[in-house]
Amino acid sequence: MDMLFLLDKTVIAFIAFAITLLIATYSTYAERKIAAFMQDRVGPDRAGPFGILQPLADAGKFFFKEEIIPNASDKFLFIAGPGIAMLTALMTSVVIPWGDTLNIAGREISLQVSDLNIGVLYIFGVVSLGVYGIMIGGWASNNKFALLGAIRASSQMISYELSMGLALIALIMMTGTLSLKEIVDQQHGMNWNIFYQPFGFLLFVVCAFAECNRTPFDLPECETELVGGYHTEYSSMKLGFFMFAEYINMFISSAFMASLYFGGYNFPFMDSLGLDQNIITIIGVFVFFLKIFAFIFLFMWIRWTLPRFRYDQLMRLGWQYMIPLALIHLFATGAVLLWADK
Repeated sequence: MDMLFLLDKTVIAFIAFAITLLIATYSTYAERKIAAFMQDRVGPDRAGPFGILQPLADAGKFFFKEEIIPNASDKFLFIAGPGIAMLTALMTSVVIPWGDTLNIAGREISLQVSDLNIGVLYIFGVVSLGVYGIMIGGWASNNKFALLGAIRASSQMISYELSMGLALIALIMMTGTLSLKEIVDQQHGMNWNIFYQPFGFLLFVVCAFAECNRTPFDLPECETELVGGYHTEYSSMKLGFFMFAEYINMFISSAFMASLYFGGYNFPFMDSLGLDQNIITIIGVFVFFLKIFAFIFLFMWIRWTLPRFRYDQLMRLGWQYMIPLALIHLFATGAVLLWADK
Protein backbone atom coordinates (compact mmCIF):
# COMPACT_ATOMS: atom_id res chain seq x y z
CA MET A 1 0.00 0.00 0.00
CA ASP A 2 2.86 2.37 0.88
CA MET A 3 4.52 1.65 -2.46
CA LEU A 4 1.27 2.44 -4.31
CA PHE A 5 0.94 5.70 -2.33
CA LEU A 6 4.55 6.62 -3.21
CA LEU A 7 3.92 5.76 -6.87
CA ASP A 8 0.76 7.94 -6.90
CA LYS A 9 2.62 10.90 -5.43
CA THR A 10 5.59 10.44 -7.80
CA VAL A 11 3.29 10.42 -10.84
CA ILE A 12 1.33 13.47 -9.62
CA ALA A 13 4.59 15.34 -8.84
CA PHE A 14 5.94 14.52 -12.32
CA ILE A 15 2.70 15.69 -13.99
CA ALA A 16 2.66 18.88 -11.87
CA PHE A 17 6.27 19.72 -12.83
CA ALA A 18 5.59 18.92 -16.51
CA ILE A 19 2.46 21.11 -16.61
CA THR A 20 4.28 23.92 -14.77
CA LEU A 21 7.13 23.88 -17.31
CA LEU A 22 4.74 23.60 -20.28
CA ILE A 23 2.59 26.53 -19.15
CA ALA A 24 5.71 28.61 -18.37
CA THR A 25 7.00 27.85 -21.89
CA TYR A 26 3.75 28.77 -23.61
CA SER A 27 3.26 31.85 -21.41
CA THR A 28 6.04 33.43 -23.50
CA TYR A 29 3.98 32.73 -26.65
CA ALA A 30 0.81 34.08 -25.00
CA GLU A 31 2.66 37.20 -23.85
CA ARG A 32 3.91 37.96 -27.36
CA LYS A 33 0.50 37.31 -28.93
CA ILE A 34 -1.28 39.52 -26.36
CA ALA A 35 1.34 42.27 -26.85
CA ALA A 36 0.86 42.01 -30.63
CA PHE A 37 -2.95 42.21 -30.28
CA MET A 38 -2.73 45.31 -28.06
CA GLN A 39 -0.27 47.00 -30.44
CA ASP A 40 -2.24 46.03 -33.58
CA ARG A 41 0.41 43.59 -34.83
CA VAL A 42 0.37 39.90 -35.81
CA GLY A 43 2.99 38.56 -33.38
CA PRO A 44 4.80 35.20 -33.86
CA ASP A 45 3.46 33.49 -37.00
CA ARG A 46 6.45 31.78 -38.66
CA ALA A 47 7.29 28.72 -36.53
CA GLY A 48 4.38 26.32 -37.08
CA PRO A 49 0.69 27.21 -37.58
CA PHE A 50 -0.08 30.57 -35.91
CA GLY A 51 3.49 30.56 -34.54
CA ILE A 52 2.58 27.80 -32.06
CA LEU A 53 6.11 26.33 -32.18
CA GLN A 54 7.79 29.68 -31.39
CA PRO A 55 8.48 28.79 -27.70
CA LEU A 56 10.26 25.60 -28.82
CA ALA A 57 12.35 27.63 -31.28
CA ASP A 58 13.23 30.09 -28.48
CA ALA A 59 14.15 27.23 -26.12
CA GLY A 60 16.37 25.68 -28.82
CA LYS A 61 18.06 29.03 -29.37
CA PHE A 62 18.79 29.39 -25.62
CA PHE A 63 20.06 25.81 -25.47
CA PHE A 64 22.52 26.12 -28.37
CA LYS A 65 23.81 29.65 -27.72
CA GLU A 66 27.40 30.09 -26.60
CA GLU A 67 27.98 30.03 -22.82
CA ILE A 68 29.79 33.23 -21.81
CA ILE A 69 31.13 33.53 -18.25
CA PRO A 70 32.86 36.91 -17.59
CA ASN A 71 36.51 36.61 -16.52
CA ALA A 72 36.05 38.82 -13.46
CA SER A 73 32.94 36.98 -12.20
CA ASP A 74 32.70 34.48 -9.35
CA LYS A 75 32.18 31.43 -11.58
CA PHE A 76 30.55 29.09 -9.04
CA LEU A 77 28.03 31.68 -7.83
CA PHE A 78 27.48 32.93 -11.40
CA ILE A 79 26.27 29.42 -12.34
CA ALA A 80 24.47 28.81 -9.01
CA GLY A 81 22.31 31.99 -9.21
CA PRO A 82 19.99 30.94 -12.07
CA GLY A 83 19.89 27.38 -10.68
CA ILE A 84 18.61 28.63 -7.30
CA ALA A 85 16.02 30.87 -9.00
CA MET A 86 14.75 27.95 -11.09
CA LEU A 87 14.77 25.43 -8.21
CA THR A 88 12.81 27.65 -5.81
CA ALA A 89 10.28 28.46 -8.55
CA LEU A 90 9.65 24.73 -9.21
CA MET A 91 9.51 23.73 -5.51
CA THR A 92 6.31 25.71 -4.87
CA SER A 93 4.03 23.58 -7.07
CA VAL A 94 4.07 20.59 -4.65
CA VAL A 95 1.54 22.09 -2.19
CA ILE A 96 -0.94 23.46 -4.74
CA PRO A 97 -4.20 21.41 -4.67
CA TRP A 98 -4.77 20.90 -8.41
CA GLY A 99 -8.06 19.07 -7.85
CA ASP A 100 -10.18 17.07 -5.40
CA THR A 101 -9.77 13.30 -4.98
CA LEU A 102 -10.19 10.68 -7.73
CA ASN A 103 -11.63 7.27 -6.90
CA ILE A 104 -9.79 4.66 -9.00
CA ALA A 105 -10.30 0.93 -8.31
CA GLY A 106 -11.57 1.68 -4.80
CA ARG A 107 -8.57 3.87 -3.93
CA GLU A 108 -8.78 7.58 -3.13
CA ILE A 109 -6.09 9.51 -5.02
CA SER A 110 -5.60 13.15 -4.01
CA LEU A 111 -4.55 15.49 -6.83
CA GLN A 112 -2.03 17.22 -4.59
CA VAL A 113 1.58 16.18 -4.17
CA SER A 114 1.79 17.08 -0.48
CA ASP A 115 -0.95 18.45 1.79
CA LEU A 116 1.29 20.28 4.26
CA ASN A 117 -0.53 21.74 7.25
CA ILE A 118 1.65 24.84 6.71
CA GLY A 119 1.19 24.99 2.91
CA VAL A 120 0.62 28.77 2.80
CA LEU A 121 3.75 29.38 4.91
CA TYR A 122 5.74 26.96 2.72
CA ILE A 123 4.88 28.84 -0.51
CA PHE A 124 5.57 32.18 1.18
CA GLY A 125 8.97 30.98 2.42
CA VAL A 126 10.12 29.28 -0.78
CA VAL A 127 9.10 32.23 -2.98
CA SER A 128 11.09 34.48 -0.62
CA LEU A 129 14.17 32.29 -1.20
CA GLY A 130 13.94 33.00 -4.95
CA VAL A 131 15.45 36.44 -4.40
CA TYR A 132 18.71 34.75 -3.32
CA GLY A 133 19.15 33.43 -6.87
CA ILE A 134 18.71 36.93 -8.28
CA MET A 135 20.97 38.53 -5.65
CA ILE A 136 23.72 35.90 -6.07
CA GLY A 137 23.55 36.15 -9.88
CA GLY A 138 23.70 39.95 -9.84
CA TRP A 139 26.58 40.08 -7.36
CA ALA A 140 28.60 37.26 -8.98
CA SER A 141 28.46 39.01 -12.39
CA ASN A 142 30.86 41.71 -11.12
CA ASN A 143 28.90 44.28 -13.10
CA LYS A 144 27.54 47.47 -11.54
CA PHE A 145 24.28 47.35 -13.52
CA ALA A 146 23.66 43.70 -12.56
CA LEU A 147 24.41 44.50 -8.89
CA LEU A 148 22.04 47.50 -8.92
CA GLY A 149 19.31 45.30 -10.42
CA ALA A 150 19.90 42.62 -7.76
CA ILE A 151 19.79 45.19 -4.92
CA ARG A 152 16.55 46.58 -6.35
CA ALA A 153 15.05 43.07 -6.53
CA SER A 154 15.92 42.22 -2.93
CA SER A 155 14.72 45.54 -1.46
CA GLN A 156 11.52 45.37 -3.54
CA MET A 157 10.75 41.82 -2.38
CA ILE A 158 11.38 42.67 1.29
CA SER A 159 9.15 45.76 1.02
CA TYR A 160 6.18 44.03 -0.59
CA GLU A 161 6.43 40.74 1.33
CA LEU A 162 5.43 42.61 4.50
CA SER A 163 2.09 43.82 3.14
CA MET A 164 1.52 40.49 1.35
CA GLY A 165 2.06 38.67 4.65
CA LEU A 166 -0.35 40.99 6.47
CA ALA A 167 -3.02 40.42 3.79
CA LEU A 168 -2.48 36.66 4.18
CA ILE A 169 -2.72 36.82 8.00
CA ALA A 170 -6.16 38.43 7.68
CA LEU A 171 -7.29 35.56 5.43
CA ILE A 172 -5.78 32.93 7.78
CA MET A 173 -7.57 34.53 10.76
CA MET A 174 -10.82 33.99 8.87
CA THR A 175 -10.15 30.44 7.63
CA GLY A 176 -8.33 29.21 10.76
CA THR A 177 -5.84 27.06 8.82
CA LEU A 178 -2.56 27.24 6.89
CA SER A 179 -3.39 24.17 4.76
CA LEU A 180 -4.17 25.14 1.15
CA LYS A 181 -6.36 22.03 0.75
CA GLU A 182 -8.50 23.01 3.76
CA ILE A 183 -8.76 26.64 2.57
CA VAL A 184 -10.00 25.44 -0.85
CA ASP A 185 -12.44 22.93 0.71
CA GLN A 186 -13.94 25.71 2.87
CA GLN A 187 -14.86 27.55 -0.36
CA HIS A 188 -17.06 24.68 -1.62
CA GLY A 189 -19.45 25.71 -4.39
CA MET A 190 -19.56 29.51 -4.58
CA ASN A 191 -18.52 30.28 -0.99
CA TRP A 192 -15.34 32.00 -2.20
CA ASN A 193 -13.08 34.11 0.03
CA ILE A 194 -13.08 36.99 -2.49
CA PHE A 195 -16.58 37.88 -1.22
CA TYR A 196 -15.30 38.14 2.38
CA GLN A 197 -11.84 39.59 1.71
CA PRO A 198 -12.08 41.80 -1.43
CA PHE A 199 -9.69 44.46 -0.13
CA GLY A 200 -7.24 41.79 1.07
CA PHE A 201 -7.27 40.33 -2.43
CA LEU A 202 -6.47 43.74 -3.96
CA LEU A 203 -3.51 44.13 -1.59
CA PHE A 204 -2.36 40.59 -2.36
CA VAL A 205 -2.56 40.96 -6.15
CA VAL A 206 -0.53 44.21 -6.10
CA CYS A 207 2.13 42.50 -3.96
CA ALA A 208 2.11 39.48 -6.30
CA PHE A 209 3.00 41.76 -9.22
CA ALA A 210 5.90 43.19 -7.19
CA GLU A 211 7.09 39.73 -6.06
CA CYS A 212 7.11 38.45 -9.66
CA ASN A 213 9.02 41.55 -10.91
CA ARG A 214 6.24 42.26 -13.40
CA THR A 215 5.31 45.65 -14.86
CA PRO A 216 4.70 48.18 -13.31
CA PHE A 217 7.13 46.73 -10.72
CA ASP A 218 9.85 45.45 -13.09
CA LEU A 219 12.51 47.84 -11.75
CA PRO A 220 15.15 45.09 -11.21
CA GLU A 221 15.41 44.55 -14.99
CA CYS A 222 14.64 48.12 -16.06
CA GLU A 223 16.17 48.21 -19.58
CA THR A 224 16.08 52.02 -19.86
CA GLU A 225 18.32 52.42 -16.79
CA LEU A 226 20.18 49.15 -16.12
CA VAL A 227 20.92 47.65 -19.58
CA GLY A 228 19.38 44.26 -18.71
CA GLY A 229 19.23 44.45 -14.92
CA TYR A 230 20.46 41.55 -12.79
CA HIS A 231 20.89 39.26 -15.84
CA THR A 232 22.95 41.72 -17.93
CA GLU A 233 25.98 39.38 -18.12
CA TYR A 234 23.98 36.18 -18.66
CA SER A 235 23.52 34.29 -21.90
CA SER A 236 22.40 30.88 -23.15
CA MET A 237 20.57 28.51 -20.75
CA LYS A 238 21.44 30.53 -17.64
CA LEU A 239 19.56 33.53 -19.04
CA GLY A 240 16.78 31.11 -20.04
CA PHE A 241 16.60 29.85 -16.43
CA PHE A 242 16.08 33.37 -15.07
CA MET A 243 13.34 34.07 -17.63
CA PHE A 244 11.73 30.67 -17.05
CA ALA A 245 11.75 31.24 -13.27
CA GLU A 246 9.85 34.51 -13.77
CA TYR A 247 7.12 32.80 -15.79
CA ILE A 248 6.90 29.85 -13.37
CA ASN A 249 6.52 32.32 -10.47
CA MET A 250 3.74 34.06 -12.41
CA PHE A 251 1.95 30.71 -12.94
CA ILE A 252 2.33 29.64 -9.28
CA SER A 253 1.21 33.09 -8.05
CA SER A 254 -1.89 32.77 -10.23
CA ALA A 255 -2.59 29.26 -8.85
CA PHE A 256 -2.02 30.53 -5.28
CA MET A 257 -4.45 33.46 -5.72
CA ALA A 258 -7.05 31.21 -7.37
CA SER A 259 -6.76 28.78 -4.43
CA LEU A 260 -6.88 31.41 -1.68
CA TYR A 261 -9.57 33.75 -3.00
CA PHE A 262 -11.44 32.12 -5.91
CA GLY A 263 -12.23 28.65 -4.59
CA GLY A 264 -9.49 26.71 -6.41
CA TYR A 265 -11.14 23.74 -8.11
CA ASN A 266 -14.62 24.61 -6.71
CA PHE A 267 -17.22 25.99 -9.09
CA PRO A 268 -20.91 27.08 -8.84
CA PHE A 269 -23.65 24.39 -8.78
CA MET A 270 -21.08 21.56 -8.54
CA ASP A 271 -23.37 19.60 -6.16
CA SER A 272 -26.55 20.00 -8.24
CA LEU A 273 -25.12 18.57 -11.50
CA GLY A 274 -25.80 14.99 -10.41
CA LEU A 275 -22.59 13.69 -11.99
CA ASP A 276 -20.11 11.08 -10.77
CA GLN A 277 -17.52 12.37 -8.26
CA ASN A 278 -14.62 11.60 -10.62
CA ILE A 279 -16.23 13.67 -13.41
CA ILE A 280 -16.85 16.55 -10.97
CA THR A 281 -13.16 16.35 -9.95
CA ILE A 282 -11.97 16.46 -13.61
CA ILE A 283 -14.29 19.42 -14.35
CA GLY A 284 -12.89 21.10 -11.20
CA VAL A 285 -9.32 20.70 -12.50
CA PHE A 286 -10.29 22.39 -15.80
CA VAL A 287 -12.11 25.18 -13.90
CA PHE A 288 -9.01 25.71 -11.72
CA PHE A 289 -6.79 26.07 -14.80
CA LEU A 290 -9.28 28.52 -16.37
CA LYS A 291 -8.96 30.69 -13.23
CA ILE A 292 -5.15 30.44 -13.45
CA PHE A 293 -5.17 31.46 -17.15
CA ALA A 294 -7.42 34.43 -16.30
CA PHE A 295 -4.82 35.63 -13.76
CA ILE A 296 -1.95 35.07 -16.21
CA PHE A 297 -3.87 37.17 -18.75
CA LEU A 298 -4.26 39.89 -16.08
CA PHE A 299 -0.47 39.89 -15.53
CA MET A 300 0.11 40.28 -19.28
CA TRP A 301 -2.69 42.80 -19.82
CA ILE A 302 -1.24 45.10 -17.15
CA ARG A 303 2.29 44.70 -18.55
CA TRP A 304 1.24 46.08 -21.94
CA THR A 305 -1.06 48.75 -20.50
CA LEU A 306 0.74 50.52 -17.63
CA PRO A 307 4.16 52.23 -17.56
CA ARG A 308 6.64 51.22 -14.84
CA PHE A 309 7.07 53.21 -11.63
CA ARG A 310 10.13 55.23 -10.74
CA TYR A 311 12.11 53.55 -7.96
CA ASP A 312 11.21 56.14 -5.34
CA GLN A 313 7.50 55.77 -6.26
CA LEU A 314 7.77 51.99 -5.90
CA MET A 315 9.29 52.28 -2.41
CA ARG A 316 6.83 54.98 -1.33
CA LEU A 317 3.88 52.83 -2.44
CA GLY A 318 5.26 49.81 -0.57
CA TRP A 319 6.10 51.47 2.76
CA GLN A 320 3.80 54.51 3.04
CA TYR A 321 0.62 53.10 1.50
CA MET A 322 0.57 49.28 1.23
CA ILE A 323 1.78 48.41 4.75
CA PRO A 324 -0.53 50.90 6.59
CA LEU A 325 -3.50 49.77 4.45
CA ALA A 326 -2.66 46.10 5.12
CA LEU A 327 -2.47 46.79 8.88
CA ILE A 328 -5.83 48.63 8.86
CA HIS A 329 -7.33 45.73 6.91
CA LEU A 330 -5.88 43.22 9.40
CA PHE A 331 -7.33 45.08 12.42
CA ALA A 332 -10.69 45.50 10.66
CA THR A 333 -10.81 41.75 9.91
CA GLY A 334 -9.99 40.97 13.56
CA ALA A 335 -12.70 43.37 14.80
CA VAL A 336 -15.33 41.84 12.48
CA LEU A 337 -14.38 38.29 13.57
CA LEU A 338 -14.62 39.25 17.26
CA TRP A 339 -18.01 40.91 16.66
CA ALA A 340 -19.27 37.84 14.74
CA ASP A 341 -18.25 35.51 17.61
CA LYS A 342 -20.41 37.37 20.15
